Amino acid sequence: MTNPLTHAEILGWLMEEDHGRLESLWTRADQTRRAHVGDDVHLRGLIEVSSFCRRQCAYCGLRAGNRGLARYRMEMGEIVGAARQALSLGFGTVVLQGGEDPGLRKDFVTDTIRAIKAETGLAVTLSLGERSMEELGAWRAAGADRYLLRFETSDRSLFDMIHPGVGRARADRIGALKQIKRLGYETGSGVRVGLPGQTYESLARDIELFRELDLDMIGIGPFIPHKDTPLGQLPAEHELLVQGEVPRGAMMAYKVVALARRMCPHANMPATTALATINKVDGRELALQRGANVVMPNLTPPKYRKLYEIYPDKANVDAVTAGANDALHDMLKRLGRRAGAGPGSARRDAPMPSGRENEEKNLTTNLKEAA
Repeated sequence: MTNPLTHAEILGWLMEEDHGRLESLWTRADQTRRAHVGDDVHLRGLIEVSSFCRRQCAYCGLRAGNRGLARYRMEMGEIVGAARQALSLGFGTVVLQGGEDPGLRKDFVTDTIRAIKAETGLAVTLSLGERSMEELGAWRAAGADRYLLRFETSDRSLFDMIHPGVGRARADRIGALKQIKRLGYETGSGVRVGLPGQTYESLARDIELFRELDLDMIGIGPFIPHKDTPLGQLPAEHELLVQGEVPRGAMMAYKVVALARRMCPHANMPATTALATINKVDGRELALQRGANVVMPNLTPPKYRKLYEIYPDKANVDAVTAGANDALHDMLKRLGRRAGAGPGSARRDAPMPSGRENEEKNLTTNLKEAA
């Protein structure tokens, strides 16, 4: 890996306001991206498989306490059908994302992964919340390639405020990420930038943690609360909760994208939907110029997409239509980039395995090591 920025350097860039100096940060991040992951932009087909969630996260519209949200859970045939669409569009990966839904049972997800692999051969990324080691091991053995679990913030007190535990269980997402990596998944995580109470110090620590965890995927988006949540009730110009609080907005998120690229040059980093939502003119384009190398077009069927309301306006961004797909490829061409072929693995030591001959044999050993 390249030499990391120091904590002081990261803090300095996070607090930098001079546009001329920031141009040098964007340029260096783009150069690092080009040198280590190239000009390919990997397209991942996003399938939002369930809006049920047992969590009470203080900003998310899917939180269990939101009684005004109609819930859904996609059938296996619908999920596999969306994966077929991803294949037809030339995407290399599908991302099965959902709330932390106990109704997405181990066997159902296992069978769905196997069906997608059998019919499309696409890489499968899962983003289904905190799950048991038994579930994670079974899904890896079934063929899942990647798992995404955001740690959101390295500040434990802030995390507990925005992510209340379930019952007496206290989440340990850092520990979970290490276990996920031991199971052989490409491992992804990320943060929300501009959380109420988030400081420059804690955000700098988040960026350092990306490198310490040696993440394969890093997702960074601006904080956008749903209106029907506790944090969504805060006024837009709320008083700072603590001295040195990070401001909301796209600019701070772009800084974190650029710094994450400098710290983790080989990671896959999406130009997130949240950035495209908060900056509808060129939010995604700027992210791709400042370190990002992944785009995740939304393949969720329209009747469900409008119900997966993590934050306002999300359903109006990234929907796959013929016109939107053409516009995406035109944008990549304008940036001097191209759509990547294949799964777009971030592995530095070896290509992503295409077969699963050794999965069952290795699963027991991996589970023991991860426990």
